Amino acid sequence: MIASLLANGDGPAADAGLIDAYSSAVSDAVSAAHPAVVHIEVKGNNAPGGTGSGFFISPDGYLLTNSHVVRGASELRVFLADGRKLGADLVGDDPDSDLAVLRVSSDELAHLTLADSNAVRLGQIAIAIGSPMGFQQTVTAGIVSGLGRSLRGASGRLIDNVIQTDAALNPGNSGGPLINTRSEVIGVNTAIIRPAQGICFAIASNTVRWVAAWLIKEGRIRRSYIGVAGQNVPLLRKLIHHHKLSQESGVLVMGIEPDSPAARSGILEGDIVLGLDGVATPAVDALHKQLTGDRIGERAIVTLLRGVELRRHAIIPLETPARA
Repeated sequence: MIASLLANGDGPAADAGLIDAYSSAVSDAVSAAHPAVVHIEVKGNNAPGGTGSGFFISPDGYLLTNSHVVRGASELRVFLADGRKLGADLVGDDPDSDLAVLRVSSDELAHLTLADSNAVRLGQIAIAIGSPMGFQQTVTAGIVSGLGRSLRGASGRLIDNVIQTDAALNPGNSGGPLINTRSEVIGVNTAIIRPAQGICFAIASNTVRWVAAWLIKEGRIRRSYIGVAGQNVPLLRKLIHHHKLSQESGVLVMGIEPDSPAARSGILEGDIVLGLDGVATPAVDALHKQLTGDRIGERAIVTLLRGVELRRHAIIPLETPARA
């Protein structure tokens, strides 16, 4: 009976084989990836500094990490897996996506490839490499626990299409890669939920690819703004029916920046913004999502409620000023 089970691939021998296959997949992926992973030490202008993780994305010294790791740094040092210590320059950072690009003066560096995060599947193996609590080249493994999550960044904007994993992360893992079994980066590790266990997040590689390209090209991400402070509010049912609206909420204008596009267009405090160029904005985050770089200087139409009156105002969004 036992011999028959073993012959059919069942029983303890088969289980051991599966465990060995899992172990080999993880160790092979780590062996290929770890030369490209770095430990980052940060000195701040008015702070003692900190540490984080990162990884090279090109052989000529470009590397990725989190914006919150390097923001406000006066000096950056990168520790490579081969023992070298190199100074690094900040190429650009984007607090809205919590990503930053650094560069070191070296070449022929081991580097990682960014995967297509749209191909990531729930339950697939996810491996995190980084420097939690300063322990360099630490490896944890788990699975992809969730896809399409949203995470609010330090700037207040939502980061969309975030990957959730149960691969353990700790302070210092920030900026390190989350890889698949082919040693491709599926995300950049960025956050944990305390005191929960096994709920960790990584910025999806497709977002990373887009942000990194623009940071390398221009040093920052261009976005537009209209100059309103708002909050989400439900709409009165009778107004929804009267105006045949397809949404149940909007953005209540709580404040307007002086001489902003909103002020120039005649938007007033108390108005409820419903949409931009025909696209509904039922929440502040939806409005932010519409204010992309390609809207800078381009005429748009804001649909809003003023009292019970449905109005449309022409507006020209401006470029969001770079953060100091």
